[in-house]
Amino acid sequence: MEVLKEKIEEEEAAEREAEAEQAARRAAEKEREDTILNQEELIDLEQKLSEIEVHIPEDPVIFSKSTIDTSTLPPSYRANSAKEQLLLQVADNFARQYNHLCPDREPLFLHPLNECDVPKFVSTTIRPTLMPYPELYNWDSCAEFVSDFLTMVPLPSAIKLPEYLFSPTSVLKYQRGNCFDFSILLCSLLIGAGYDAYCVSGYATQDLCSMDLTREVCPLLKKPKEVAEEKEKVVPKKYTIKPPRDLRSKFELAQVAKKEAEIIAAQEKKRKEEEERLLELDKPPPDPMHGLRIHAWVLILCGRREVPESFFIDPFTARSYSTQDEHFLGIESIWNHKNYWVNMQDCWNGCKDLIFDLGDPVRWEFLLLETEKPYLSLYETEEEEEFTEDDGIENLDKEDEENNFDMPGSWVEQISISPKDFETRCPLGKKVIQYKQAKLEKWTPYLNGNGLVSRLTIYENVDCHKVVEIREWYKNREDLLEMRQVDKVSNWTTEYFKPGHFLALRVHIYKNMIPETERTMEFYYLARVDGLVKRTETSRSMTEYYEGRLDFLAYRHIDYGIRTKKFNINSADSNPRPLLKITERFNRNLKQLADDDVAERIFVVSEERILLRYHCREDYITTSKREFQKSNDVDNKGNKIIMTPDMCISYEVEPREHTKKLLFQYEMMMELKNQERISKHQVWESEMEVLEILKIREEEEDTHNLTVSIYDTKRNEKSKEQREALERQAQEEHMRQVEAELDYLAPFLVQLPPGEKLTRWQALRLKDECLNDFKQRLIDKANLIQARFEKETQELQKKQQWYQENQVTMTMEDEDAYLTYCSQAMFRIRILEQRLNRHKELAPQKYLALEEKLYRDPRLIEYLKVFV
Repeated sequence: MEVLKEKIEEEEAAEREAEAEQAARRAAEKEREDTILNQEELIDLEQKLSEIEVHIPEDPVIFSKSTIDTSTLPPSYRANSAKEQLLLQVADNFARQYNHLCPDREPLFLHPLNECDVPKFVSTTIRPTLMPYPELYNWDSCAEFVSDFLTMVPLPSAIKLPEYLFSPTSVLKYQRGNCFDFSILLCSLLIGAGYDAYCVSGYATQDLCSMDLTREVCPLLKKPKEVAEEKEKVVPKKYTIKPPRDLRSKFELAQVAKKEAEIIAAQEKKRKEEEERLLELDKPPPDPMHGLRIHAWVLILCGRREVPESFFIDPFTARSYSTQDEHFLGIESIWNHKNYWVNMQDCWNGCKDLIFDLGDPVRWEFLLLETEKPYLSLYETEEEEEFTEDDGIENLDKEDEENNFDMPGSWVEQISISPKDFETRCPLGKKVIQYKQAKLEKWTPYLNGNGLVSRLTIYENVDCHKVVEIREWYKNREDLLEMRQVDKVSNWTTEYFKPGHFLALRVHIYKNMIPETERTMEFYYLARVDGLVKRTETSRSMTEYYEGRLDFLAYRHIDYGIRTKKFNINSADSNPRPLLKITERFNRNLKQLADDDVAERIFVVSEERILLRYHCREDYITTSKREFQKSNDVDNKGNKIIMTPDMCISYEVEPREHTKKLLFQYEMMMELKNQERISKHQVWESEMEVLEILKIREEEEDTHNLTVSIYDTKRNEKSKEQREALERQAQEEHMRQVEAELDYLAPFLVQLPPGEKLTRWQALRLKDECLNDFKQRLIDKANLIQARFEKETQELQKKQQWYQENQVTMTMEDEDAYLTYCSQAMFRIRILEQRLNRHKELAPQKYLALEEKLYRDPRLIEYLKVFV
């Protein structure tokens, strides 16, 4: 029986194994059938695979001591002075006391090594510097420059203080640094600009420490807060007309209001749920090192530079935060170029409850007593009084000597940024920042040929696959294009221009550059003669808005019909769009009566009618109107058509006699016909202007030339060539003048025929003429000096004779004036006498010297050597 049972069990086990194998075969066959794809599924799979982007990981940015060339650094980088050594001893003593009193807290960041492996106190690493660039005078532009100019390097350890702290000059030279390097440089520039700035060592969130902005909204997309305008309360008038009674059912109105409130509440609830869902999605994953990540940033206290409230600046992103922001989780210490403070407040709630009163020694423990804080000064005064009462004079003197120790000067060289580096800003001229649903790209000016300096790409969702909008900013373009905004959903393009373009274009909104399509143009109307502010165009209409015109025209709208022939850009004059109606509106002209001042004028071209509507009088509710039915001046037979009453239909608020006369109506109709011709011509000019603007814009986009300042000598080749040509011309002109001054024969050689060789007779005549001319000049100079001498002598004699005649009646002032005149006159007479005597002595010598030069002149020596 047992043997039989064993055989049965073996057979059943074999059957179960066979069934399992069959089931496995069927499952494998079914899986193979499922894996066989049809053609559509294969194409879909290929498309999905093509969308997958594989990014090759870049080499990590490294900035360490080995990458810095220390051979050219000055001696202050390589060694400490005696005062710096003493400061390091004070800092070590302070650190020992701090570790003894607060054993649970992390060590302080006091004296890390610099690039030369020399310990330097952190306060002496700050070098306050005011840069010569106006853009670096405000904190926002200064922080933006540091953020753009440097490349972020992560700390070696996220939870440990760095071992090295490099100088700002080395950081600027290599354009790299960690959060402490960023903060030291930014703090140096801000203190130099006059801000009360401090470097902060503390703890922050993972996004802030790693410069992750993918959960932050781009600052360019943040809308300014709208200030609600308070509406003025309208005081009801005593004799206002009462409104009609509301005969609707109050119950039904209440039910409708109740339903609307329920719908609004449901929508509000749905909106809040959606916001909560999005907030949950935006929340970062839990960080195991939350509250332990070390970060450095900048604190600006209120007071200086009209800063109303203290705030933080993240040096990586150049963004400002409130001192109660949740991104900052705690502060260990802060320092500037004068002192070092340790935070003694509890940071269990982040930085929200911290009080930044550095003069309070209970909340902020200081390293040195030298400070400008008022509370600390009071504390020092109280201590001195206690010491005076309790201790002796010797102890007080010793304490004063210890307390008088101040912060040494910075060991860092003067911070300097060359104009080229300031203009380049971004490393290699380009920087990319990824925000939430947006990407910001920055370029150096003149790096792109079209003047593009920044581009903001906005995406539909967080995945950043589908582009919704692109905004581009330009600089230094000849067409003065400042910004271009492209809506990828609606295909609308908006361009913004700076003032100064010869077209006076301010904004251009369009879908394409084809004429007679939807577009809007806005202009700088003060730069235009016609005062055009805005022009909106469609395929069937055109609307223009004016301001500041002498004819008070404010609005013109043109309705077009369907063109019979196909439109051709080159033949717009021969095939214009048919005009159906021209509507013009005018502002009020206070020099005319309201019944004579036209408010709206409509030329119904298709129906040969003209409609007029006048301005409304004050305290009137109706306006005067007129309608003219146009007719030809002559009929088919050539007879002149007479004005009839049915050709003018009018309504006047207050009828007047002269307006009912047919002559008045006929003259008005003739004037309106002339105005219609003028309006049609202006419409044609507007159409031609649109075509010209589109043509010019296409040419400017094809060329996109950039302007170069005349002060930019490196890029302005034309200015450089012109300057060199002017310098050459000036030098050549100077050489010609020098040669002309030295050549005493030049005035006489000009009289001879050019190209002919001199003869002996001509050479003798040249010599005699030159000597005679020089002799005459010497005689004329002597006569001139003699004439001035005689004139001064005669005037002095006349003055002396006048003095003899009026000596009795003269006052003391007159006598003083006479004596002063005599003294000056005698001085002039003596000078003239000396000049005359000297001229008489030197004239013969000069004459003989010129004669000798003439005999030795290479042009005359061949002919005059016989007479030597």
